[in-house]
Amino acid sequence: MRPIAHQAKAPESKPDANEDLQSLPLPELQAKLGSSPDGLSQVEAQKRLAQYGPNEIEEKKTNPFLKFLSYFWGPIPWMIEAAVILSALVRHWPDFFIILVLLLANAAVGFWEEYQAGNAIAALKAKLAIRARIRRDGKWSSVAARELVPGDVIRVRLGDIVPADARLLEGDPMEVDQSALTGESLPVTRKFGETIYSGSIVRQGGTDALVYGTGQNTYFGKTAQLVQEAHTVSHFQRAVLKIGDYLIVLAVVLVVLILTVALFRGDRMTTTLQFALVLTVAAIPVAMPTVLSVTMAVGARLLATKQAIVSRLAAIEELAGMDVLCSDKTGTLTQNKLTLGEPFCVAGIALEQIILSAALASRAEDQDTIDLAVLSGLKNDQSLRGYQVVHYQPFDPVHKRTEATVKAVDGQTF
Repeated sequence: MRPIAHQAKAPESKPDANEDLQSLPLPELQAKLGSSPDGLSQVEAQKRLAQYGPNEIEEKKTNPFLKFLSYFWGPIPWMIEAAVILSALVRHWPDFFIILVLLLANAAVGFWEEYQAGNAIAALKAKLAIRARIRRDGKWSSVAARELVPGDVIRVRLGDIVPADARLLEGDPMEVDQSALTGESLPVTRKFGETIYSGSIVRQGGTDALVYGTGQNTYFGKTAQLVQEAHTVSHFQRAVLKIGDYLIVLAVVLVVLILTVALFRGDRMTTTLQFALVLTVAAIPVAMPTVLSVTMAVGARLLATKQAIVSRLAAIEELAGMDVLCSDKTGTLTQNKLTLGEPFCVAGIALEQIILSAALASRAEDQDTIDLAVLSGLKNDQSLRGYQVVHYQPFDPVHKRTEATVKAVDGQTF
C-alpha cells in the first residue's frame, strides 16, 4: 500500500521558547508544530520563515561609516587630533597638513585592512554554509540550511552536519558526534524520538528527523548568543589603552609645566604653543594604530585561507599571548582522532593477526573513530583483500563490541 499524504496544518500555537520541546511526546510535538511525515507545504514554510527568521546565528553588523569614525576615537587618535588643532592655532600649516594626512591615513589603512579581512571571513562562512535534505509538499529536495523552519522534516545521513535541533523519526539508532557542543570525543547513540543538536555530525546510520528549533532557538544558538552578549576588554585592548593613557598624562603634565614656566617668565604665547606642539607631536606614536590594525587584519586573512574564522581581530593577539589554557574537555581542542597503541599479545598469537582480525570487524565507510584507528594499524592496505564480510554487526550498548562473519579466500567462514 502506498502511504497516504497529509497536508500539513498550521501550528496550533507558536512554540514557547521556554518549553522543553525535547521531552514532549513526538505525536504531541508534531501536532504542536502542525507537521506530518510528508513535511510542510512550501507556502506554509515561507510563512514560518517570516515568523521565525532564518536558521542562522544572528550577527551584529556595524555600520561601515561608524566603523570608519571609530578610528578617530581613542587616546592615541585624540593626541593626534590635539596636535592638528595646535598646528592650526600657531598656523604651522605644513605641520597641520602632514599630521592631518597621517591621521586620515591611519584610519583609512586600518579600516581597509579590517574590511578586507571581514570580506575574507564572510567568503569563508559562505563556502562553509551547509545544505539540508528536506521534505516539502511530499517531495525531497536540497535547500540551504538557513531556510529550515520548525516543523520541517529533514533527512540526515552518514557524514552530515545536523542543520538544526531535531527529534528523530522512525528508523534505526544512529551515532552522533557532539564534540563541538560537549567536548566528548566519542559519538553518542540517538534513537527514535531522541534529540540531535544543530552542529553535531552523523557518524553512523541515517534517518528522518523533525525540526523543532532553528537559529537562536537551537542549543548551539543559545550558547553563541551568550558568547556574543559577553562584553570583555581583551589584554590587547587594555595594553593599548594603558599606553595611550600614559602618553596623554605625560604630555599633559609637560604641556602644563611649559605653560606655567612661560607665564612665569613672560614668554610670548605663540612661542609657548609652538613648544607645546612639538612636545605633543613627539609624544604621539603616529603609526601605532595603523601598524596594530594592519598586523591583526593580515593575520585574520591568513587564518581565513586555512578555514579558521576570526570574529574579533583582538582574539589573534589573545591566542598568541596565551601562557596556560585550562579546559575540562579535549574533543574540540585536538584533531578529535584516536590512534592505535601497541597491542598486547599472548604467547603464540602474532601481532599482525590481532590487528587483521580487528580490522575485519571494522568498517571504513562508517567513519567511526575507533574503526578508523584500528584500520590505521594495518601495515599493508591490501591485507583485507580476499576476505568477504558476510555479516556485520555494529557496536551497540548491549554487546559492547563489533562483530563480523567473514569468508576467507579458501572458503572457510569464521
